[in-house]
Amino acid sequence: MPTLRARRPPAALLALLAALAAVLALPAPAAAHDATSTAYAEVRGTGRQLEATLDLEYDLLMKSAWLYAEAYEAKDRAEQLRQLGANAEAVTGYVTERFAITRGGADCIPRRVGDADVRERGGRPFAVLTLTYDCPGSGDGPYRVSSALFPDAETFVHSTRTIVHYDVDGRRGSQVLTSAQPTLTTGGAQESRQITEFFLLGAEHLLFGPDHLLFLLALLLGAHGLRDVVGTATAFTAAHSVTFLLAATGTVRVPAAVVEPVIAASVAVVALAALLPRDRHGGGRRRLPAVFGFGLVHGLGFAGALGIDEGGSWELLLSLLSFNLGIEAMQLVLVAVAFPPLRLLRRTPAQRWALPALTVPVVLVGLYWCWDRTAVAL
Repeated sequence: MPTLRARRPPAALLALLAALAAVLALPAPAAAHDATSTAYAEVRGTGRQLEATLDLEYDLLMKSAWLYAEAYEAKDRAEQLRQLGANAEAVTGYVTERFAITRGGADCIPRRVGDADVRERGGRPFAVLTLTYDCPGSGDGPYRVSSALFPDAETFVHSTRTIVHYDVDGRRGSQVLTSAQPTLTTGGAQESRQITEFFLLGAEHLLFGPDHLLFLLALLLGAHGLRDVVGTATAFTAAHSVTFLLAATGTVRVPAAVVEPVIAASVAVVALAALLPRDRHGGGRRRLPAVFGFGLVHGLGFAGALGIDEGGSWELLLSLLSFNLGIEAMQLVLVAVAFPPLRLLRRTPAQRWALPALTVPVVLVGLYWCWDRTAVAL
């Protein structure tokens, strides 16, 4: 009588479980602000005076300005506005020390305009400050915009990026400022750098966005063949590309309080659908409309990462297209990495318990994120 030997889990399954555990260990975007941050700046003007509108994470800004816990822990919008007003001098001092504009080697003099506002970006409150900069000189030559907001040395976050869109003296453009390259010069030929920066920004946004990652994993868990993967990936890509462009250019506006819970719900719904039995011929076609619909919502979420709310120029369109191409490229890489081991797993007896073991945690995390974001919105 042959000796029964315990079967080892397939290496592909172990790799998938490890990848899933790594994703689940990441915090949801609505709560993940202690890892890295993105600041947004719109700079516009002509002649010797410019205006800059800055969007900065509220709690991070209040921490960096070295204010008390009652300031940075404020959750209610009315209280956040009150704290910004009460601490206006400290907040303005921090921002003007770390966001600077020069012309011809001379510093432009910053001045705070009006009261700060608060708005949602990706489910998180951002303080909105408006500054004017009076620049000396004859009014000729390019401007230099520099950002050192939220540096690593403060230890609250790391690898902060400042996305700057400018419309100055008829010159328009976009650039991502980092600690390695903290300054931009208005005008000039910057297309190649702009394409590279926003391409990488799009790829990173998908790779380090846990909700988008889990949605993609849920799609792959429910795919039964290459044709199924191509169909669902195409539907998702087409849908999110449309709403991404419309939302990023300001044509469509949907509050983050609506978008973020629906994105979380999409993760749970698509993963749950992967657990349900379906016929081989009609199941894939029936889920394409759902994938397309959820893709429309994910596009709105992608748009929030860019901070562009007005269109009409080639420079902004170039940023949008590069960012979207980065998303698509990373999506193809993730599909190429994850689908083959999943396909192999479906051909083994272990699929009966392994696929549910992979899918159920995704459903639960999606439901939790949906509940958490809805609670925050209320």
